Amino acid sequence: MKALFLAYNRRLEETRIQHLRYLYNSIDWSERLIGIKGAKGVGKTTMLLQHIKLTFPNRSQAFYVSLDNIWFSSHTLSELVEYLYTHGVTHLFLDEVHKYRTWVSELKNIYDDYPQLHIVFTGSSLLEINHAEGDLSRRLRIYMLHGLSFREYLDITGEAQLPVLSLEEILHNHMQQASAITSNNKVIPYFEKYLRTGYYPFFLETASDESYFERLQQVVSTVIENDIPAVERIEYETLQKAKRLLMILAQSTPFTPNIANLCTLLSTTRNQLIHLLSLLERAALIRQLHADNKGLKALGKPDKILFNNTNLMHALGYSADAGTVRESFFSAMVSCKHTTQYAKHGDLQVDGRYLFEVGGKKKGFSQIADLPESYVVADNIEIGYGNKIPLWLFGLTY
Repeated sequence: MKALFLAYNRRLEETRIQHLRYLYNSIDWSERLIGIKGAKGVGKTTMLLQHIKLTFPNRSQAFYVSLDNIWFSSHTLSELVEYLYTHGVTHLFLDEVHKYRTWVSELKNIYDDYPQLHIVFTGSSLLEINHAEGDLSRRLRIYMLHGLSFREYLDITGEAQLPVLSLEEILHNHMQQASAITSNNKVIPYFEKYLRTGYYPFFLETASDESYFERLQQVVSTVIENDIPAVERIEYETLQKAKRLLMILAQSTPFTPNIANLCTLLSTTRNQLIHLLSLLERAALIRQLHADNKGLKALGKPDKILFNNTNLMHALGYSADAGTVRESFFSAMVSCKHTTQYAKHGDLQVDGRYLFEVGGKKKGFSQIADLPESYVVADNIEIGYGNKIPLWLFGLTY
């Protein structure tokens, strides 16, 4: 037990509070049971520790622990909670809950048995809470944390503090917004660096692009080898197929999948392939786009596959085709608050309404001419005009 307290205090001392993620002030911290999901490396642990540091001048009222700690190999979460509760802890912060096999049932019981205890937990983006799992869902308020937006990246690096812009503000007032920002900031060089190494906050802890990519490769391996098996019953051979599938996609995104060819390459069935794609998407490694996001069609073969973010493309050794980078960035930023889907005309449709063609600075309207609510999103321009909008500006949406 002493080791848990030492680890808690050490991590708290090392936590910086200068920069809070976009989600922090959107969380209703007064709720009794809060879950924060997100991809590995996006800053969930830091958010918990920042909240403790900012909220509890008396540290003994709060306690943080990661459920992958070796202490839990011979003790239970329920044992820890009983000890903490009887020693005055009112707020419990649990990290990596997906690494603890019986977390759902134990949390349900703890919630019911300790009505004065507040609990916040973090878990893999793979987590799916439903009524079959101890009926936890009706007690739970859950949030999703994405990686750094371009706006957050500029803030955390000290380059600029920019406002959050809604999609509507960008579409209808982008010239004024971009002019005001670029009059004081040269955004393009920082945008190019962000596309390579700016999505995961741990870029602050790496000395070079190479070391950042190595760490991100380790994150990908951990997600496939540890996180997926923690939430899904899956065989070792299937995990190896997931790795192979990811590398195949890395060589060919934006990928319009040929299911039959992929099944042959992976020696697998159509159903298993669709399931693997779903797992990789839930793990925040890829993004599947469908022409129809509703009903059974959204559960079947995707019309296009992108990587979840542009940093993954570079880390996995992908040649980083400029067009793919642009589409992946746009999807990553807009998908935080909106639904994106495959478009038969243009590249992407948002909220079933807005149509976007994403390209370079010379990109024109020929592919979406005369279509209602259609826009060109162009890279390598600071300021747009009319319905032609700078790509980087969509990085300010959260």
